[in-house]
Amino acid sequence: MKIVLASTSAYRRMLLERLQLPFDTDRPETDESPLPGEPPAVTAERLALEKARAVAARWPDALIIGSDQVAHLGDEVFGKPGTEARAIAQLQRMRGQTVVFHTALALLDTRSGHAQIDGVPTHVRFRDLSDDEIRRYVERERPLDCAGSAKSEGLGITLLEAMSGDDPTALIGLPLIALSRMLRAAGVQLP
Repeated sequence: MKIVLASTSAYRRMLLERLQLPFDTDRPETDESPLPGEPPAVTAERLALEKARAVAARWPDALIIGSDQVAHLGDEVFGKPGTEARAIAQLQRMRGQTVVFHTALALLDTRSGHAQIDGVPTHVRFRDLSDDEIRRYVERERPLDCAGSAKSEGLGITLLEAMSGDDPTALIGLPLIALSRMLRAAGVQLP
């Protein structure tokens, strides 16, 4: 059975390669907007499943992996900034705060239509960053394509005071511990 990552994210692709399983990638076309009144964790889990379903018709005999991440501070959500100005504004808002990065994962078996869904929160405490530190970071790392504007797998680790969560790969965008559990439940052999 094929394994398909419903994502074109280089970060997710690199993480999935760690499991040493052959896989394909496919671009899901999904609207990533939260629904009115939808809690951030629910948004992430809904979008992970929607991404898997968006490519399912093209892969009739496959396990489709969908993933999404929503960063939030209370009810305030931090998406992919897209611009340097928005990345700087996000980091200014998060400095000195603990932000939850909720990474959701869905594994859809297109043969049966059965889906496994899980959410993995990571609590990230940012240092009390100066405006100069934030600006220099954004200029050097250009974290415009990641929720919350901080790449913990790169220079973004210097912005942090602490992290806590069940899976260190969740913060990068694909929780491999949960994914391994789901793949085993779907009959995939892992070491």
